[in-house]
Amino acid sequence: MNPLRPWREWHRPLMLNVTLMIALALVAAVGVAVDDRAMLGESVWVKPLKFAIAFTLYSGLLAWLVTKLKKARRFGWWAGTAFAVAATVEVAGIAVQAARGTFSHFNSNVDDPVTVAMTQLFTYGVAGILVAQLAIAATALAQGAFSKPVTRAVRHGLVLATVGMVVPVWWMTTNIRERTVTDANGTAVRMYQGHGIGDLDGHGMFLTNWSVTGGDFRVPHFVGLHGIHVLLLTAAALAMLARKVPALRDETVQARLVTIGGLAYAALLGVLIWQAGRGQSLIRPDAATLLALGVVAAGAVVCAVLVAMFPRPETD
Repeated sequence: MNPLRPWREWHRPLMLNVTLMIALALVAAVGVAVDDRAMLGESVWVKPLKFAIAFTLYSGLLAWLVTKLKKARRFGWWAGTAFAVAATVEVAGIAVQAARGTFSHFNSNVDDPVTVAMTQLFTYGVAGILVAQLAIAATALAQGAFSKPVTRAVRHGLVLATVGMVVPVWWMTTNIRERTVTDANGTAVRMYQGHGIGDLDGHGMFLTNWSVTGGDFRVPHFVGLHGIHVLLLTAAALAMLARKVPALRDETVQARLVTIGGLAYAALLGVLIWQAGRGQSLIRPDAATLLALGVVAAGAVVCAVLVAMFPRPETD
């Protein structure tokens, strides 16, 4: 496929957002390398870098989904445009705060008018992003725009993404934990929330900055948001394997395997939410967490083998 085809044929506002996110990712990567300013132990440019990469993937996916619409194309176009605008403004705010050497989310510095404006932007921007992506995916699913395996991937991925968005928001709005930290300028900043349990700030992993000493809801947030990408890749891999593996040639079998993958992924997300809620770092699981992960993995493998070995007549 021509690498420029998506920019020529897919939803243009979303692909413009993808272009801007790629550009920001490059700028932020340079910033990480050459700018020694840091907040809570990580470069001020790490957060813009992470958001730029995430929205490159997500906006690109939605741009592709819009091309699959056979009906309500105008509605899909406007929903995609709303997502592109909200995502661009949201990430731009994060980049501006990073360039200023201060915090974007959870910053309650009422003496700084820029920060006050950014707080309102982040509050309403997330809602716009959630509603727009739900509208696009739901419209595409209602039209039967995809093959059966891809339909299952989008359906399960949509639920996972919604849970991934809602869980950290629920935690942050029901567990207010104020504290004072220092930004890259040496200014004391009062923060009204955080992602973690047991260790709100600092002591993070490389790049992700997920806590290594306490629970961190950014882990299930990330896993949930990108579940749809994992499931779509699973559907694509099954389609390719079907050319060489006779047991996978039935599209219904592929769809059932995607469903198993979606359920296993949802179970994994549940374990990660449970782990974070107990104040436990991702990289330091206890016996209970390891047992739960083992059960999820074993269950997925057994179900997948049974579906591949004993395909039933098409009834789905």
